[in-house]
Amino acid sequence: MKFGGTSVGDAAAMQQAALLVEMALPRAPLVVLSAMSGSTNDLFAAARAAESGDQSVSRRLQKGLVSKHHACAEALFEDHVPDELARGLRQLFDELRVLLQGVYLLRELSPRSMDAIASIGERLSTRIFASYLSRRDVQTEWLDARLLMRTDRRFGAARPLTEALQSIARERLLPRLAPIRAVVTQGYIGATEDGLTTTLGRGGSDYSAALFGAAIEAEEVQVWTDVEGILTCDPRVVPQARPIPEISFAEAAELAAFGAKVLHPATIQPAVAANIPVTVRHTGKPEGRFTTIKSNVPARKSVTALASRGPVSVLTVSSTRMLAQSGFLARLFEVFGRLEVSVDLVATAEVSVSLTVEPDAPLVELQAEIGKFADVSVAENRAIVAVVGDRLRHRQGLTRQIFEALQDLTIEMISMGASETNLSLVVASRDTERALQSLHRALFEESLT
Repeated sequence: MKFGGTSVGDAAAMQQAALLVEMALPRAPLVVLSAMSGSTNDLFAAARAAESGDQSVSRRLQKGLVSKHHACAEALFEDHVPDELARGLRQLFDELRVLLQGVYLLRELSPRSMDAIASIGERLSTRIFASYLSRRDVQTEWLDARLLMRTDRRFGAARPLTEALQSIARERLLPRLAPIRAVVTQGYIGATEDGLTTTLGRGGSDYSAALFGAAIEAEEVQVWTDVEGILTCDPRVVPQARPIPEISFAEAAELAAFGAKVLHPATIQPAVAANIPVTVRHTGKPEGRFTTIKSNVPARKSVTALASRGPVSVLTVSSTRMLAQSGFLARLFEVFGRLEVSVDLVATAEVSVSLTVEPDAPLVELQAEIGKFADVSVAENRAIVAVVGDRLRHRQGLTRQIFEALQDLTIEMISMGASETNLSLVVASRDTERALQSLHRALFEESLT
Protein backbone atom coordinates (compact mmCIF):
# COMPACT_ATOMS: atom_id res chain seq x y z
CA MET A 1 0.00 0.00 0.00
CA LYS A 2 1.52 3.27 -1.10
CA PHE A 3 0.08 6.58 0.13
CA GLY A 4 1.04 9.77 -1.66
CA GLY A 5 1.66 13.18 -0.14
CA THR A 6 -1.96 14.34 -0.19
CA SER A 7 -3.03 11.04 1.38
CA VAL A 8 -0.84 11.78 4.42
CA GLY A 9 -0.96 15.57 4.08
CA ASP A 10 -2.52 16.32 7.46
CA ALA A 11 -4.02 14.63 10.49
CA ALA A 12 -7.38 13.96 8.83
CA ALA A 13 -5.69 12.38 5.82
CA MET A 14 -3.53 10.19 8.05
CA GLN A 15 -6.60 9.07 9.99
CA GLN A 16 -8.25 7.98 6.74
CA ALA A 17 -5.07 6.21 5.59
CA ALA A 18 -4.90 4.42 8.95
CA LEU A 19 -8.44 3.13 8.46
CA LEU A 20 -7.44 1.71 5.08
CA VAL A 21 -4.41 0.01 6.60
CA GLU A 22 -6.59 -1.52 9.31
CA MET A 23 -8.93 -2.88 6.63
CA ALA A 24 -5.94 -4.48 4.89
CA LEU A 25 -4.40 -6.09 8.00
CA PRO A 26 -5.51 -9.63 7.10
CA ARG A 27 -3.38 -9.31 3.94
CA ALA A 28 -0.15 -8.46 5.83
CA PRO A 29 0.35 -4.98 4.36
CA LEU A 30 3.64 -3.27 3.65
CA VAL A 31 2.87 0.46 3.88
CA VAL A 32 4.99 2.87 1.84
CA LEU A 33 4.57 6.60 2.46
CA SER A 34 5.53 9.80 0.71
CA ALA A 35 6.36 12.96 2.65
CA MET A 36 3.46 15.12 3.77
CA SER A 37 2.29 17.19 0.81
CA GLY A 38 4.49 20.25 0.27
CA SER A 39 7.25 19.07 2.60
CA THR A 40 9.70 17.99 -0.09
CA ASN A 41 9.31 21.32 -1.88
CA ASP A 42 9.97 23.14 1.40
CA LEU A 43 13.07 21.03 2.05
CA PHE A 44 14.42 21.82 -1.40
CA ALA A 45 13.66 25.52 -0.93
CA ALA A 46 15.31 25.61 2.51
CA ALA A 47 18.43 23.96 1.11
CA ARG A 48 18.67 26.38 -1.82
CA ALA A 49 18.16 29.34 0.50
CA ALA A 50 20.97 28.09 2.74
CA GLU A 51 23.23 27.64 -0.29
CA SER A 52 22.58 31.21 -1.41
CA GLY A 53 23.33 32.55 2.09
CA ASP A 54 19.73 33.49 2.89
CA GLN A 55 19.66 31.94 6.35
CA SER A 56 16.50 33.78 7.40
CA VAL A 57 14.46 32.15 4.63
CA SER A 58 16.03 28.77 5.33
CA ARG A 59 15.19 29.03 9.03
CA ARG A 60 11.66 30.23 8.29
CA LEU A 61 11.07 27.18 6.11
CA GLN A 62 12.54 24.91 8.80
CA LYS A 63 10.23 26.47 11.37
CA GLY A 64 7.27 25.90 9.07
CA LEU A 65 8.16 22.24 8.66
CA VAL A 66 8.48 21.83 12.43
CA SER A 67 5.11 23.49 13.02
CA LYS A 68 3.41 21.45 10.29
CA HIS A 69 4.56 18.08 11.59
CA HIS A 70 4.04 18.93 15.26
CA ALA A 71 0.52 20.19 14.49
CA CYS A 72 -0.25 16.93 12.70
CA ALA A 73 1.10 14.83 15.57
CA GLU A 74 -0.73 16.87 18.20
CA ALA A 75 -4.02 16.56 16.31
CA LEU A 76 -3.62 12.80 15.93
CA PHE A 77 -2.71 12.29 19.59
CA GLU A 78 -5.02 14.99 20.98
CA ASP A 79 -2.11 17.05 22.33
CA HIS A 80 -0.56 14.02 24.07
CA VAL A 81 2.26 13.15 21.69
CA PRO A 82 4.10 10.02 22.91
CA ASP A 83 7.58 10.73 24.25
CA GLU A 84 9.19 8.30 21.80
CA LEU A 85 7.62 10.08 18.82
CA ALA A 86 8.50 13.51 20.19
CA ARG A 87 12.13 12.41 20.55
CA GLY A 88 12.15 10.95 17.05
CA LEU A 89 10.81 14.15 15.51
CA ARG A 90 13.27 16.26 17.50
CA GLN A 91 16.19 14.13 16.31
CA LEU A 92 15.11 14.46 12.68
CA PHE A 93 14.75 18.22 12.92
CA ASP A 94 18.13 18.46 14.66
CA GLU A 95 19.61 16.46 11.77
CA LEU A 96 17.97 18.82 9.28
CA ARG A 97 19.28 21.88 11.12
CA VAL A 98 22.85 20.53 11.08
CA LEU A 99 22.66 19.65 7.39
CA LEU A 100 21.32 23.07 6.42
CA GLN A 101 23.86 24.84 8.62
CA GLY A 102 26.62 22.97 6.79
CA VAL A 103 25.22 24.04 3.43
CA TYR A 104 25.01 27.64 4.66
CA LEU A 105 28.60 27.70 5.95
CA LEU A 106 30.06 26.12 2.81
CA ARG A 107 27.69 27.89 0.40
CA GLU A 108 27.59 24.57 -1.42
CA LEU A 109 24.68 22.21 -2.01
CA SER A 110 25.98 18.96 -3.46
CA PRO A 111 23.57 16.32 -4.81
CA ARG A 112 24.67 14.11 -1.93
CA SER A 113 23.73 16.76 0.65
CA MET A 114 20.45 17.45 -1.12
CA ASP A 115 19.47 13.79 -0.91
CA ALA A 116 20.24 13.70 2.81
CA ILE A 117 18.06 16.78 3.31
CA ALA A 118 15.24 15.56 1.05
CA SER A 119 15.03 12.23 2.89
CA ILE A 120 13.84 13.99 6.04
CA GLY A 121 10.30 14.40 4.67
CA GLU A 122 9.52 10.69 4.32
CA ARG A 123 11.24 9.86 7.57
CA LEU A 124 9.05 12.39 9.38
CA SER A 125 5.75 11.27 7.84
CA THR A 126 6.42 7.59 8.50
CA ARG A 127 7.45 8.22 12.12
CA ILE A 128 4.18 10.01 12.79
CA PHE A 129 2.04 7.49 10.90
CA ALA A 130 3.62 4.40 12.45
CA SER A 131 3.21 5.86 15.92
CA TYR A 132 -0.42 6.68 15.19
CA LEU A 133 -1.13 3.15 13.97
CA SER A 134 0.33 1.82 17.22
CA ARG A 135 -1.93 4.21 19.13
CA ARG A 136 -4.87 2.56 17.35
CA ASP A 137 -3.69 -0.82 18.70
CA VAL A 138 -2.32 -1.94 15.35
CA GLN A 139 0.82 -4.06 15.68
CA THR A 140 3.21 -1.81 13.75
CA GLU A 141 6.88 -1.80 12.86
CA TRP A 142 8.71 1.19 11.38
CA LEU A 143 11.51 0.28 9.00
CA ASP A 144 14.14 2.61 7.57
CA ALA A 145 13.99 2.16 3.79
CA ARG A 146 17.70 2.92 3.62
CA LEU A 147 18.33 -0.50 5.16
CA LEU A 148 16.31 -2.11 2.37
CA MET A 149 16.60 -0.09 -0.85
CA ARG A 150 20.14 -0.44 -2.19
CA THR A 151 21.03 2.02 -4.95
CA ASP A 152 23.98 3.27 -6.93
CA ARG A 153 25.59 6.64 -6.20
CA ARG A 154 23.61 8.76 -8.67
CA PHE A 155 22.45 11.22 -6.02
CA GLY A 156 19.15 12.85 -6.94
CA ALA A 157 18.11 10.08 -9.33
CA ALA A 158 19.63 6.91 -7.91
CA ARG A 159 19.13 3.58 -9.63
CA PRO A 160 17.98 0.72 -7.40
CA LEU A 161 20.12 -2.40 -7.27
CA THR A 162 17.26 -4.85 -7.67
CA GLU A 163 19.21 -8.03 -6.94
CA ALA A 164 20.46 -6.56 -3.68
CA LEU A 165 16.95 -5.39 -2.80
CA GLN A 166 15.50 -8.86 -3.39
CA SER A 167 18.15 -10.45 -1.20
CA ILE A 168 17.68 -7.90 1.58
CA ALA A 169 13.89 -8.17 1.35
CA ARG A 170 14.03 -11.93 1.83
CA GLU A 171 16.30 -11.51 4.84
CA ARG A 172 14.94 -8.41 6.58
CA LEU A 173 11.48 -7.63 5.21
CA LEU A 174 9.58 -10.85 4.51
CA PRO A 175 10.03 -12.24 8.05
CA ARG A 176 8.37 -9.10 9.42
CA LEU A 177 5.26 -9.32 7.21
CA ALA A 178 2.35 -11.18 8.76
CA PRO A 179 -1.44 -10.90 9.00
CA ILE A 180 -2.74 -8.44 11.60
CA ARG A 181 0.56 -6.58 11.42
CA ALA A 182 1.62 -3.47 9.48
CA VAL A 183 5.16 -2.64 8.41
CA VAL A 184 5.67 1.05 7.58
CA THR A 185 8.54 2.34 5.47
CA GLN A 186 9.47 5.23 3.22
CA GLY A 187 9.13 5.68 -0.50
CA TYR A 188 11.55 7.78 -2.55
CA ILE A 189 14.68 7.12 -0.48
CA GLY A 190 17.42 4.50 -0.37
CA ALA A 191 21.11 4.18 0.40
CA THR A 192 24.34 3.16 -1.26
CA GLU A 193 26.27 0.06 -0.26
CA ASP A 194 28.32 2.21 2.13
CA GLY A 195 25.25 3.78 3.74
CA LEU A 196 24.98 7.17 2.00
CA THR A 197 21.40 8.40 1.66
CA THR A 198 20.04 8.62 -1.88
CA THR A 199 16.73 9.48 -3.52
CA LEU A 200 15.08 7.93 -6.57
CA GLY A 201 14.04 11.28 -8.03
CA ARG A 202 10.83 13.23 -7.70
CA GLY A 203 7.82 10.93 -7.85
CA GLY A 204 9.99 8.02 -6.80
CA SER A 205 7.67 6.83 -4.03
CA ASP A 206 5.57 5.02 -6.64
CA TYR A 207 8.76 3.41 -7.91
CA SER A 208 9.68 2.34 -4.38
CA ALA A 209 6.28 0.73 -3.89
CA ALA A 210 6.56 -1.28 -7.10
CA LEU A 211 10.12 -2.34 -6.31
CA PHE A 212 9.17 -3.45 -2.82
CA GLY A 213 6.10 -5.22 -4.20
CA ALA A 214 8.21 -7.14 -6.69
CA ALA A 215 10.82 -7.99 -4.07
CA ILE A 216 8.27 -9.55 -1.70
CA GLU A 217 6.16 -11.05 -4.53
CA ALA A 218 3.10 -9.09 -3.42
CA GLU A 219 -0.32 -10.11 -4.69
CA GLU A 220 -1.08 -6.45 -5.47
CA VAL A 221 0.49 -3.00 -5.34
CA GLN A 222 -2.07 -0.40 -4.25
CA VAL A 223 -1.35 3.24 -5.05
CA TRP A 224 -3.62 5.45 -2.92
CA THR A 225 -3.99 9.00 -4.18
CA ASP A 226 -6.56 11.78 -4.56
CA VAL A 227 -8.28 10.58 -7.75
CA GLU A 228 -10.43 7.56 -8.57
CA GLY A 229 -7.82 5.75 -10.59
CA ILE A 230 -6.37 6.70 -13.95
CA LEU A 231 -8.80 8.89 -15.85
CA THR A 232 -9.49 9.26 -19.55
CA CYS A 233 -7.99 12.76 -19.34
CA ASP A 234 -6.83 15.33 -16.81
CA PRO A 235 -10.08 16.29 -14.99
CA ARG A 236 -8.81 19.83 -14.50
CA VAL A 237 -8.94 20.22 -18.27
CA VAL A 238 -11.83 17.88 -19.06
CA PRO A 239 -14.32 17.69 -16.17
CA GLN A 240 -16.13 14.86 -17.99
CA ALA A 241 -13.07 12.59 -17.68
CA ARG A 242 -13.88 9.26 -16.07
CA PRO A 243 -11.93 6.41 -14.47
CA ILE A 244 -10.63 3.59 -16.64
CA PRO A 245 -11.52 0.23 -15.01
CA GLU A 246 -8.62 -1.70 -16.55
CA ILE A 247 -5.54 -0.62 -18.44
CA SER A 248 -2.50 -2.49 -19.72
CA PHE A 249 0.99 -1.85 -18.42
CA ALA A 250 1.99 -0.57 -21.88
CA GLU A 251 -0.87 1.94 -21.95
CA ALA A 252 -0.18 3.10 -18.38
CA ALA A 253 3.49 3.58 -19.19
CA GLU A 254 2.63 5.68 -22.25
CA LEU A 255 0.22 7.83 -20.22
CA ALA A 256 2.78 8.33 -17.48
CA ALA A 257 5.50 9.24 -19.97
CA PHE A 258 3.21 11.71 -21.70
CA GLY A 259 2.11 13.64 -18.66
CA ALA A 260 -0.49 11.71 -16.66
CA LYS A 261 0.06 12.74 -13.04
CA VAL A 262 -1.02 9.61 -11.18
CA LEU A 263 1.98 7.34 -11.66
CA HIS A 264 5.71 7.74 -11.95
CA PRO A 265 6.71 6.15 -15.30
CA ALA A 266 9.29 3.84 -13.74
CA THR A 267 6.61 2.41 -11.42
CA ILE A 268 5.42 0.24 -14.25
CA GLN A 269 8.58 -1.74 -14.98
CA PRO A 270 9.06 -3.65 -11.69
CA ALA A 271 5.40 -4.66 -11.62
CA VAL A 272 5.53 -5.81 -15.26
CA ALA A 273 8.56 -7.96 -14.57
CA ALA A 274 6.88 -9.58 -11.57
CA ASN A 275 3.42 -9.76 -13.20
CA ILE A 276 1.86 -7.99 -10.20
CA PRO A 277 -1.32 -5.95 -10.76
CA VAL A 278 -1.21 -2.32 -9.69
CA THR A 279 -4.41 -0.63 -8.54
CA VAL A 280 -4.81 3.14 -8.35
CA ARG A 281 -7.40 4.13 -5.74
CA HIS A 282 -8.89 7.22 -4.10
CA THR A 283 -7.97 7.47 -0.42
CA GLY A 284 -11.21 9.25 0.42
CA LYS A 285 -13.38 6.86 -1.61
CA PRO A 286 -12.10 3.35 -0.84
CA GLU A 287 -15.34 1.79 -2.07
CA GLY A 288 -15.40 3.92 -5.20
CA ARG A 289 -14.13 3.32 -8.71
CA PHE A 290 -10.47 2.53 -9.31
CA THR A 291 -8.12 1.41 -12.07
CA THR A 292 -6.37 -1.94 -12.26
CA ILE A 293 -3.17 -2.04 -14.29
CA LYS A 294 -2.33 -5.50 -15.65
CA SER A 295 0.15 -7.03 -18.03
CA ASN A 296 -2.63 -7.51 -20.55
CA VAL A 297 -6.29 -6.52 -20.73
CA PRO A 298 -9.06 -7.71 -23.06
CA ALA A 299 -9.12 -5.91 -26.41
CA ARG A 300 -11.36 -2.85 -26.40
CA LYS A 301 -12.88 -1.03 -29.33
CA SER A 302 -12.24 2.49 -28.08
CA VAL A 303 -9.24 4.65 -27.31
CA THR A 304 -8.10 4.30 -23.69
CA ALA A 305 -7.10 7.84 -22.65
CA LEU A 306 -5.58 11.18 -23.58
CA ALA A 307 -2.56 12.93 -22.11
CA SER A 308 -0.39 15.92 -22.85
CA ARG A 309 3.05 17.24 -22.08
CA GLY A 310 4.57 20.62 -22.67
CA PRO A 311 6.03 22.95 -23.39
CA VAL A 312 8.37 21.27 -25.85
CA SER A 313 10.41 22.61 -28.75
CA VAL A 314 10.18 21.29 -32.31
CA LEU A 315 13.33 21.13 -34.43
CA THR A 316 12.83 20.75 -38.17
CA VAL A 317 15.97 19.63 -39.98
CA SER A 318 16.03 19.90 -43.78
CA SER A 319 18.60 18.82 -46.35
CA THR A 320 18.39 17.62 -49.94
CA ARG A 321 21.30 15.35 -49.05
CA MET A 322 18.84 13.13 -47.19
CA LEU A 323 17.81 11.75 -50.58
CA ALA A 324 21.19 10.25 -51.35
CA GLN A 325 23.05 10.19 -48.04
CA SER A 326 22.44 6.93 -46.17
CA GLY A 327 24.12 8.10 -42.95
CA PHE A 328 22.22 11.35 -42.55
CA LEU A 329 20.00 10.26 -39.64
CA ALA A 330 22.94 8.61 -37.90
CA ARG A 331 24.88 11.86 -38.14
CA LEU A 332 21.89 13.82 -36.87
CA PHE A 333 21.30 11.61 -33.84
CA GLU A 334 25.01 11.58 -33.05
CA VAL A 335 24.64 15.30 -32.32
CA PHE A 336 21.78 14.67 -29.90
CA GLY A 337 23.73 11.89 -28.21
CA ARG A 338 26.86 13.96 -27.85
CA LEU A 339 24.92 16.86 -26.31
CA GLU A 340 22.96 14.42 -24.10
CA VAL A 341 19.59 15.56 -25.43
CA SER A 342 16.62 13.18 -25.32
CA VAL A 343 14.28 13.17 -28.30
CA ASP A 344 10.59 12.51 -27.67
CA LEU A 345 8.97 12.31 -31.10
CA VAL A 346 10.37 11.88 -34.60
CA ALA A 347 8.62 12.33 -37.94
CA THR A 348 10.48 11.96 -41.23
CA ALA A 349 9.80 13.09 -44.80
CA GLU A 350 11.82 12.88 -48.01
CA VAL A 351 14.10 15.83 -47.30
CA SER A 352 13.31 16.75 -43.69
CA VAL A 353 12.90 15.34 -40.22
CA SER A 354 11.07 16.90 -37.27
CA LEU A 355 11.90 16.14 -33.65
CA THR A 356 10.65 17.31 -30.28
CA VAL A 357 12.91 18.06 -27.31
CA GLU A 358 12.34 19.31 -23.78
CA PRO A 359 12.38 23.10 -23.23
CA ASP A 360 15.68 22.98 -21.34
CA ALA A 361 17.51 21.44 -24.31
CA PRO A 362 20.56 23.45 -25.48
CA LEU A 363 18.87 24.83 -28.59
CA VAL A 364 21.71 27.18 -29.55
CA GLU A 365 24.27 24.37 -29.47
CA LEU A 366 21.94 22.03 -31.35
CA GLN A 367 21.36 24.57 -34.09
CA ALA A 368 25.07 25.28 -34.38
CA GLU A 369 26.07 21.61 -34.63
CA ILE A 370 23.25 20.53 -36.94
CA GLY A 371 23.73 23.68 -39.02
CA LYS A 372 27.10 22.33 -40.15
CA PHE A 373 25.38 19.81 -42.42
CA ALA A 374 21.69 20.82 -42.69
CA ASP A 375 19.21 23.65 -42.34
CA VAL A 376 17.46 23.72 -38.99
CA SER A 377 14.54 25.74 -37.63
CA VAL A 378 13.13 25.80 -34.11
CA ALA A 379 9.55 26.30 -32.96
CA GLU A 380 9.20 26.79 -29.21
CA ASN A 381 6.15 26.75 -26.92
CA ARG A 382 4.62 23.64 -28.43
CA ALA A 383 2.87 20.74 -26.67
CA ILE A 384 2.48 17.03 -27.29
CA VAL A 385 -1.05 15.62 -27.15
CA ALA A 386 -1.07 11.82 -26.94
CA VAL A 387 -3.93 9.50 -27.87
CA VAL A 388 -3.29 6.23 -26.03
CA GLY A 389 -4.82 2.82 -26.67
CA ASP A 390 -4.09 -0.72 -27.77
CA ARG A 391 -3.17 -1.44 -31.42
CA LEU A 392 -4.10 2.05 -32.59
CA ARG A 393 -2.79 1.42 -36.09
CA HIS A 394 -5.65 -1.03 -36.59
CA ARG A 395 -8.40 1.35 -35.42
CA GLN A 396 -10.28 2.10 -38.62
CA GLY A 397 -11.42 5.69 -38.83
CA LEU A 398 -9.36 6.88 -35.83
CA THR A 399 -7.22 9.38 -37.73
CA ARG A 400 -10.35 10.72 -39.44
CA GLN A 401 -11.99 11.27 -36.04
CA ILE A 402 -8.88 13.01 -34.74
CA PHE A 403 -8.51 15.36 -37.69
CA GLU A 404 -12.21 16.19 -37.70
CA ALA A 405 -12.10 16.96 -33.96
CA LEU A 406 -9.07 19.23 -34.43
CA GLN A 407 -10.05 20.81 -37.74
CA ASP A 408 -9.94 24.31 -36.24
CA LEU A 409 -6.41 23.82 -34.89
CA THR A 410 -3.03 23.51 -36.58
CA ILE A 411 -1.42 20.09 -36.15
CA GLU A 412 2.29 20.70 -36.63
CA MET A 413 3.51 17.12 -36.31
CA ILE A 414 2.08 13.61 -35.98
CA SER A 415 3.90 10.47 -34.87
CA MET A 416 2.81 6.88 -34.23
CA GLY A 417 4.78 5.03 -31.57
CA ALA A 418 6.48 1.80 -32.60
CA SER A 419 4.38 -0.08 -30.04
CA GLU A 420 1.15 1.16 -31.69
CA THR A 421 0.05 2.23 -28.21
CA ASN A 422 0.26 5.98 -28.71
CA LEU A 423 -0.50 8.41 -31.50
CA SER A 424 1.08 11.77 -30.71
CA LEU A 425 0.27 15.18 -32.11
CA VAL A 426 2.11 18.46 -31.69
CA VAL A 427 0.11 21.67 -31.34
CA ALA A 428 0.82 25.16 -30.07
CA SER A 429 0.94 25.21 -26.26
CA ARG A 430 -1.94 27.66 -26.14
CA ASP A 431 -4.14 25.12 -27.97
CA THR A 432 -3.46 22.18 -25.62
CA GLU A 433 -6.65 22.43 -23.58
CA ARG A 434 -8.84 22.96 -26.66
CA ALA A 435 -7.24 19.94 -28.32
CA LEU A 436 -7.82 17.68 -25.30
CA GLN A 437 -11.41 18.85 -24.85
CA SER A 438 -12.25 18.37 -28.53
CA LEU A 439 -10.62 14.94 -28.68
CA HIS A 440 -12.30 13.76 -25.49
CA ARG A 441 -15.67 14.89 -26.80
CA ALA A 442 -15.13 13.06 -30.11
CA LEU A 443 -13.47 9.89 -28.84
CA PHE A 444 -15.24 9.33 -25.51
CA GLU A 445 -18.39 11.37 -25.03
CA GLU A 446 -19.96 11.20 -28.50
CA SER A 447 -19.20 7.48 -28.70
CA LEU A 448 -21.62 6.97 -25.81
CA THR A 449 -24.53 8.78 -27.42
